[in-house]
Amino acid sequence: MMDQFPWLTTIVLLPLIASMLIPLLPDKSGKLVRWYALGVGIADFALMCYTFWNHYDASSATFQLVEKFAWMPQLGLNWTVSIDGLSAPLVLLAGFVTTLAMLAAWRVDRRPRLFYALMLVLYAAQVGVFVAQDLLLFFIMWEIELVPVYLLVCIWGGQNRRYAATKFLMYTAVASIFILVAALAMAFYGDSITFDIAELRLKEFPLTLELLLYAGLLIAFGVKLAIFPLHTWLPDAHGEASSPVSMILAGVLLKMGGYGLIRLNLELLPNAHVYFAPVLAILGVVNVIYGGLNSFAQTNMKRRLAYSSVSHMGFVLIGIASFSDVGVSGALLQMISHGLIASALFFLAGVTYDRTHTMMMNQMGGIGQAMPKVFALFTIASMASLALPGMSGFASEIAVFVGMTTTDIYSSTFRTVTVFLSAVGVILTPIYLLSMLRQVFYGSGADQMCDVVPSCELSDVNLKAQGNEEAACFGNNCDLPGDAKFEDANPREVFIAACFLSLIVAFGFYPKLATQMYDVKTVALNAQMRESYRQLAETNPRIYASGLWNARIADSKPAPVLGLLK
Repeated sequence: MMDQFPWLTTIVLLPLIASMLIPLLPDKSGKLVRWYALGVGIADFALMCYTFWNHYDASSATFQLVEKFAWMPQLGLNWTVSIDGLSAPLVLLAGFVTTLAMLAAWRVDRRPRLFYALMLVLYAAQVGVFVAQDLLLFFIMWEIELVPVYLLVCIWGGQNRRYAATKFLMYTAVASIFILVAALAMAFYGDSITFDIAELRLKEFPLTLELLLYAGLLIAFGVKLAIFPLHTWLPDAHGEASSPVSMILAGVLLKMGGYGLIRLNLELLPNAHVYFAPVLAILGVVNVIYGGLNSFAQTNMKRRLAYSSVSHMGFVLIGIASFSDVGVSGALLQMISHGLIASALFFLAGVTYDRTHTMMMNQMGGIGQAMPKVFALFTIASMASLALPGMSGFASEIAVFVGMTTTDIYSSTFRTVTVFLSAVGVILTPIYLLSMLRQVFYGSGADQMCDVVPSCELSDVNLKAQGNEEAACFGNNCDLPGDAKFEDANPREVFIAACFLSLIVAFGFYPKLATQMYDVKTVALNAQMRESYRQLAETNPRIYASGLWNARIADSKPAPVLGLLK
């Protein structure tokens, strides 16, 4: 009976149904709604952990826990959900980040019923995207996710929230059309009509059709993954969204783009991927350098972190394009690692904003003395983002570098240039992150914004009780609201940050905790990619420009896998 229980369907529908019950709660202050939403999030995440621990086999590369129900047979739409090595870790990531985001939003007192209802709907939609095995169901979940994000940014965002929310919706909604068109084209091609991903893998599409489908899906998922030049919605959305929403944007929604690329572009269109792989590698390098350079120009803390996310997503593209086991594994590890690190950074940025009421770094300075816990947590998260050894960011990025370096598909010139330029981006990361820490937490870097003489010192015993009549004082700046609270991180905030940082350190020292969930799947997927390249090279060994590709695969064995990750 337990084996036949619809575990995945329950995981998807539990937060969705729970969101519909929020209007019935007898709660005027919003406290009950907070506890209710948090309880649902914890229960769903616990159900994920129980299900995967008892019913998921990491040694299998096939779809597992398949649940199929006829939904709209007239349209060929079935409720088909399942998991494999690609989706299982991202489902856990979505549950973990979204649950902690709801805890981070504990102080939301404006329309709390609507806020937490939207968070639960978003929870269900994210998980639905990762477990959907039917392409139409995948598209529906992808579209459902857009609505709560739009409303969460538009209602609880900053001063330019409507512009940012509208821009997000326009970019992602228009891009979603490509997913629907590609799904219909693949489903209706051939003698049978099916939207099932497992059955679509058995279809053989003409190369021209594959290339067109791949290009369309690359645009759709490129918007979500923030690939240059489709990234411009991301800094605006992060800059205006509240920090809990930014946690989900950076921690989960960006990963939906990477997941879509691997699930549909690589798995269903392997021949087209052979042609597009070098394009992905080049776009990845552009993302790494472009995102890093743009981070320097940002005075808004969250916009700087947003461009940092653009840079880090470049490593995902490089790993996907590497044609090596370790490179593809590193790309998935980078998505998991960045999901944790970016969520921690945006959460801590929100903690800082709660005290200072500003995101402008040139209006800060010296607050590390008043908030040493926040300073310490922010520093650890920044070290993880700049790939300090012992952190998950280092394990994922070194795997991508090794994967691109050891692949036998590309020429040595292409590999050298790709790795060298990517390394430049790695050098940029500590510069803009450490600069941010200096401006925010140290005494230097703040600009004198007004003529008011600061009437307080950070060591003043009456600092916390400062009233509205006096100007707030951060280093050289006295333009902040006088009612700013200079208290350090409270236990709830320390707990949230510690949850992220503990996993970041654990995956950094022992990446197998994460990679063992998907290594078998990524190895099988990369073998499929290499086989597609081998077949194309046999029919036309000079289809690629000299100096970019090798004419043939020098070694028929799979590329070596980094011992650290196996």
